[in-house]
Amino acid sequence: MTAPAATGTAGAAPARRSRRLPVRAPDALVVAGYLALAVLLTLGQWGRPGRLFHQAGDQVLFEWMLARAARAVTGLENPLYSGELNAPDGVNLMANTSVLGLGVPLTPVTLLFGSQVAFLVAVVCCLAGTATAWYALLRRRLVDSRAAAAVGGLFCGFAPGMVAQAGAHLHMAAQFLVPVILALVFHPDPRRVWRHGTLLGLLVAYQVFLGEEVLVFLVLAAGTFALAYAVADRESARRRAPALLGRLAVGVAVALPLLAYPLWFQFFGPGHYRGMPFHAYGYQLDAASFTASARQTVLGDDHLPGLLAPNPTEENSFFGPGLLVLAVVIVIWLWRRPLVRALAACGLLFALLSLGEQVRLDGTSTGIPGPYRLVAELPLLDHAVPARFPLVCVPVLGILLALSLDRLRPAAGADRLRPEDGAEARVGAVPVRLLWGGAVAAALLPLIPTPIRTVPAWPVPAFVAEGGWRAHVPPGRTLVPVPPVTGAGLSPAMLWSARTGLAFPAPGGYFIGPRGADDPAARWGAPDRPTAELLRRVAETGEVPVVTDEHRRQAVEDLRHWRAALVVQGGLHHGDPVRRTLDALLGPGREVAGAHVWDVRPVVG
Repeated sequence: MTAPAATGTAGAAPARRSRRLPVRAPDALVVAGYLALAVLLTLGQWGRPGRLFHQAGDQVLFEWMLARAARAVTGLENPLYSGELNAPDGVNLMANTSVLGLGVPLTPVTLLFGSQVAFLVAVVCCLAGTATAWYALLRRRLVDSRAAAAVGGLFCGFAPGMVAQAGAHLHMAAQFLVPVILALVFHPDPRRVWRHGTLLGLLVAYQVFLGEEVLVFLVLAAGTFALAYAVADRESARRRAPALLGRLAVGVAVALPLLAYPLWFQFFGPGHYRGMPFHAYGYQLDAASFTASARQTVLGDDHLPGLLAPNPTEENSFFGPGLLVLAVVIVIWLWRRPLVRALAACGLLFALLSLGEQVRLDGTSTGIPGPYRLVAELPLLDHAVPARFPLVCVPVLGILLALSLDRLRPAAGADRLRPEDGAEARVGAVPVRLLWGGAVAAALLPLIPTPIRTVPAWPVPAFVAEGGWRAHVPPGRTLVPVPPVTGAGLSPAMLWSARTGLAFPAPGGYFIGPRGADDPAARWGAPDRPTAELLRRVAETGEVPVVTDEHRRQAVEDLRHWRAALVVQGGLHHGDPVRRTLDALLGPGREVAGAHVWDVRPVVG
């Protein structure tokens, strides 16, 4: 993810590396290959509205966010807040992963083709865009060989951790600005400080609207790399420090005014919260995961990754033994380069941090304290998920691979050797080049990604999708999907709302918000109301409770709180028990166009 490897050259790179290289047919083919692979990985869902990627609740969340961004653009509404979810209180979108940086530019796609297609386009753009950005950086700054840059970019964009995140967490997969930001921060040209600093500030501000967590990792990784590089090459670091600090100062001056109001809204606006609804330190990786195969690879299975990672979306460290051995060999081989030493230090640190407060091995706690406990209480890091730290290792490994493969290209002359390379750096013998190329291929082949797995999802009822509800829901009233509040996980309210372009306001949803009006402590979803808890319990267990007059009285009170006009039940695994419970609470409903409907206006008033 956020490797600071974009640091220009180590030592003194030739000035020509700062010039732009023209885009040629081979470059276009590389980018087309990245796009084709990204589309291939998402094939399980194109044209199949009844399928969702395996972490279905997360996809629904981001579909809704993309639909909401389109609504904000076309309706000129506040993009940082929405009343279409969690009625009547609304949701602070800036305090959630609203991915406005994706949703706003994808507005035409969302309006023309719907939220599912927009989500898939976003996944393709995140994977292929990240690979392309790293390819461009490697090609222009670090390597001569186009093939080496292509392999490095491929790994940076499609490593197991990136594919795992892309199927669920757009805010973590959207890393295409990371190489660009790093290229500006560590630009080798000491001139144009104002220009580069201004661009840096603008890109940092934009990254906030793609994913703040990625930006935090980027800052931490870039700082770690800069310190390690300064230790490895003090003279070069001292020479470059003034321009680097100048760019950072200009960038901060540009970004802060742009972000002042959104960040105020996030931390102090309506629906803000404090803390997190889960313990971040509980999401750690097993030490054995670094040599294992992830589920979404040709050698992956469901059993072992389930023991070594907190869930399928956090398989960020599954690099396999071959690649780790190659990385060690590369570091030893190219140790003379300060760039390589700094990369190695950065990658090793973030790999260790991912092990959490206590190291686990093969699913068992070793009792060995993890380095994360030393920083767990620091600002920013106290909310960081340890399992995601290996995303920093992804571009570190990708750059090391590219640097090593670049040495397989015979030198065209003395001018092709960098001063810090040494005469032995570039491999000349054909058998040795073939041997190393084969070793890299053998290490990467087991990591070939497979299409992101999908699961079936209940379709949006035709009564909702085709607008049959409109005649029964007047302005200011809500449509209540069943179950009305899910707390976490797959939310019918969000799916129906996203797939209909936020056509109606609904209670509940999958988001992070405060526990209550007077309690800003974070929780998943809206505070539970008795009727919501009752219906969710029936939906989960299939057991029909004995409905009392107190249950009916409470149902009317809760429906008034939600300002309900209709209660609508679509497909559920325990659909019949839920329907019978609602009949007992509200009176007999009726079946209309694939849904069971209860018109509650007479009882709510």
